[in-house]
Parts: sequence; C-alpha cells; structure tokens
Amino acid sequence: MVVPAQQIKVVLVGDSTVNDEGGWGTGFRDSLGPNVKVVNLALNGRSTKSFRDEDHWAPALAEKPDYILIQFGHNDVPGKGPERETDAATSYRDNLARYIGEARAAGAKPILVTSIVRRTFTKDGKFKPDSLVPYVAATRAVALGLNVPVMEMYERTREQAEKLGPEGCAQLNAVTKDGKPDTTHLGPEGRKQVGILAAQEFAKVVPGVLK
Repeated sequence: MVVPAQQIKVVLVGDSTVNDEGGWGTGFRDSLGPNVKVVNLALNGRSTKSFRDEDHWAPALAEKPDYILIQFGHNDVPGKGPERETDAATSYRDNLARYIGEARAAGAKPILVTSIVRRTFTKDGKFKPDSLVPYVAATRAVALGLNVPVMEMYERTREQAEKLGPEGCAQLNAVTKDGKPDTTHLGPEGRKQVGILAAQEFAKVVPGVLK
C-alpha cells in the first residue's frame, strides 16, 4: 500500500448530504488515517450557484488544501428556486468547470463527487431514480472533459440502497422533526456507512489514506 509521506489536507464542499450534521462527512473523516486532515465546509441547502454567490467558495480555497472534493446536485435540481437551481446541461456544468479551474489555479487537486441517492422506492420495493440523474451524468461528463477524478457516490449509494431495500435503508435515514423518515439526509448509522463508502472512493484516487 502506498502511504502519503506527509499529512494531506482535504476540503469538502457541497450541500447537506456532505456536511457533518446530515451527510457523510463524519463517517468519511473517521475512516481515514491520521495523515489526513479533513475540513468540511459543506452547507445545508447550497447548490453550485448559491455556494459561490454566498461567498462560501473563497474560504475553501483559502484553506490551501491538497484536495477539494466537490459534491452538489440536490439543490441544483428544478424546483429549488432561481437563487439555487441550475440546468444540468449548461449552467451546472459551467459552474463545476469554474470550480475546477479555480481549484487548480490555487494549487489544489479537485475531485468531483456524484450526488448520493435519495433512498426512495416504488410500491413494489424497487429503487426509484429521481431528478438527480441528469446532474450525475453531467458531473461525469465534466470530469471526463477536464480530466478530473470522480468519486462515484451515486453508484455506490444506489447499490447500497438496492441491496438493503426499504427496510434496510430505514437504518440509514435521518428522521424529520415530526418523526417521519428523511430519505435524503443521513442519520448516525447512515453518516457512518456512507462515509465509509466515500473514504473508499477517495482511496481509489489517493491510495494509503484509509485507517
């Protein structure tokens, strides 16, 4: 196994499915060795558009990370309002490309991360794809065009959801204030298990980082 010779810093940017409260950030951090420092700057409700417009991107660059992991999509989809939503075929791709260019200019290595799935199922228990699909495809296309690594969290979490089924996924879900299952955000076990998947995907790009 190749082990990084010195500590590396990783910055996470994205939405609530990445942050420490309802996303995979904590499980990701806990799965990595002591040679990796993780700074999680992901924020609830942000899209590729609003994260920049609200001036959250500049602090990520100011951290001078070795790697910046970028996962958006949940708040870029139609219906999120003009301050957040983007078009998967145009503005979403343009935003990702701009993040990539600026990360590289700042001396960081960008890694695009496909969105984690919404754990929703049809009445007969089959996984139900949703509005994230075109944004996942766009993320892959931008990564290919700009020669950027991809962490395939959509595929990994889709496989996870299909294997667990509705009842198993209930163990991953967060719970809303009124006690209903939240199939987008992650509860304690979900943060752990999806974080492990994220760490495994990161290790495909940067070997030797797992505990």
